[in-house]
Amino acid sequence: MPLAATSDLIDRAASSGTAVAAVNVITLEHIEAVVSGAEAASRPVILQISEGTVKYRLGRLAPLAAAAVAVARAARVEVALHLDHVRNLDLLPAAADCGISSVMIDAAHLPYDQNVAATRRAADWAHAHGIWAEAELGEVSGKDGQGPPDAHAPGARTDPAQAARYIEDTEIDALAVAVVSTHAMTPGTGTIDRDLLGRLRDSVRVPLVLHGSSGLPDSELLAAAAGGITKINFGTALNIAMTQAICTRLSNEPPGGDPRGYLSDARTAMTVATTRLLSAIAAPVDTLWSVTP
Repeated sequence: MPLAATSDLIDRAASSGTAVAAVNVITLEHIEAVVSGAEAASRPVILQISEGTVKYRLGRLAPLAAAAVAVARAARVEVALHLDHVRNLDLLPAAADCGISSVMIDAAHLPYDQNVAATRRAADWAHAHGIWAEAELGEVSGKDGQGPPDAHAPGARTDPAQAARYIEDTEIDALAVAVVSTHAMTPGTGTIDRDLLGRLRDSVRVPLVLHGSSGLPDSELLAAAAGGITKINFGTALNIAMTQAICTRLSNEPPGGDPRGYLSDARTAMTVATTRLLSAIAAPVDTLWSVTP
């Protein structure tokens, strides 16, 4: 199947009142597991390669992106490719040659004016190259000249009025928002601030994105999709599944010289995790907003 565009998947999810899952990948096993899980769930998916993963892959985006493109083209569902959490804007030109159709510019740690300048510059570049641009806004009020708190910190919140202004200032295509109440984000403990999400949905004109979603129970994922979140990011859940599968395999048999046994277990575990997560956000909007925690 041809490589999909992130914007097309997002537009279709928004029109149907659902959300599309975006899953961070680090290895070929991640890529294969996510696509297999999406096929099992009969759902489209966005493969995300983060700047941190590019650093891990010896500073090269192209090899992992090429693997993602190859797996995506052989998939039975639509798959798009996204460059995630970019702080070093020098990485952007490589995206245009790798099949990537969207980028997330991560300047939320900067004071507001610097955040806007960096994000607008990156968004202008992205749009000139036919690439969809996402950015993030948590709390913009840093103290004593410092940058704002991390948008993923417990209690972080995105202000609707500031969000609307930010979108106008940067001309981004989607906004990642901080709307999760956390209890250390252990599995199944996060909750969505539904009132705030509703106000954000009513205040901004672009799709909303939820980062750090692995700690949310299914009911909260459903509520997020129903409340206006159109793209839901996952990563930690797969990494936990992978690590646990490898540890279990190696604790039950002496380690040998062939890694394919434990990597196969890891890929299977990540496939199961992906299928569950994608199935959890697939319900239509009219069944969701009334979901209770």
